[in-house]
Amino acid sequence: MTTRRKFLQTASVGAMAAPLATPALASSTIKWRMQTYAGTALAEHVVKPAIDMFNKIAGDRMQIELYYADQLVPTGELFRAMQRGTIDAVQSDDDSMASPTEVTVFGGYFPFGSRYSLDVPVLFNQYGLNEIWDEEYSKVGVKHISAGSWDPCHFATKDPIRSLADLKGKRVFTFPTAGRFLSQFGVVPVTLPWEDIEVALQTGELDGVAWSGITEDYTVGWADVTNYFLTNNISGAWAGSFFANQGRWNELPEDLQTLFRVCCDQSHYYRQWWYWGGEASLRVNGPKMELTSIPDAEWKTVEDAAVKFWDEIAAESPTKAKVVEIFKKYNSDMQKAGRPYRYG
Repeated sequence: MTTRRKFLQTASVGAMAAPLATPALASSTIKWRMQTYAGTALAEHVVKPAIDMFNKIAGDRMQIELYYADQLVPTGELFRAMQRGTIDAVQSDDDSMASPTEVTVFGGYFPFGSRYSLDVPVLFNQYGLNEIWDEEYSKVGVKHISAGSWDPCHFATKDPIRSLADLKGKRVFTFPTAGRFLSQFGVVPVTLPWEDIEVALQTGELDGVAWSGITEDYTVGWADVTNYFLTNNISGAWAGSFFANQGRWNELPEDLQTLFRVCCDQSHYYRQWWYWGGEASLRVNGPKMELTSIPDAEWKTVEDAAVKFWDEIAAESPTKAKVVEIFKKYNSDMQKAGRPYRYG
């Protein structure tokens, strides 16, 4: 496994992070540093193509240096670093970067907030989440640029999970809010640097991960150190965003702001088909992990617990209550719409 430590012995951070080989830049070139939550292998899909595209089009007007998980700062410090201007832009979910906003718990995997990847952009663009996120981040000097969906949240484990009882005592790497929710079923949430997860699974420090779908399990190497993939998920899609320091964003000419948004949209589109197709293909054709399932009747216990969890979150503040109401309204609408929006 190539770790950050090994890499830094052979190449400078700046040399690796530059997403394109570019000609000498004019002294007036706008230069940004952006860090993603994703490690190198995953970033090749979830962000690098979009930044490569931006740099190619922007040319010597602007270049973005892309850094991967924990390279400049730990993921949990991303928000503060961006707010201070140490980093100009970030790709992450609100939860992982420890955003001090009222919407933080809804980033990443909000339990059963979505069933499919298209739910996330519809919630943001048609049900009002964009406006709430923009307002919340404007209060803290950060520009929320664009939200999109990633993969669903499944368990990848060393031992098989075929009942809720099998989850008890399992040490699992997951997101803060997901861990808070899953702890009621005996799951022990563990926080570690992203680059250390594979080794922690090998050594037994972790029993599994609930951080992704099967596409990422294969892409980042976790399928090599886990044996089973639970087909039940606690969320149909990860909700993440592109952010920027508000001052740095305001300094950009309008056409460069537009270009950045377009490249974000390209990134969202790429992930839609990469994950959707990858999840199905690897379940059917992937040779490394055996699929397991918890019976629907038993899994309904988890789904019912999510409804109570939503109400607990809503009770914490008026803004959280407003977001929860949007989730309830949206999911009710989808249920009423019937197939293919919701089954059963």
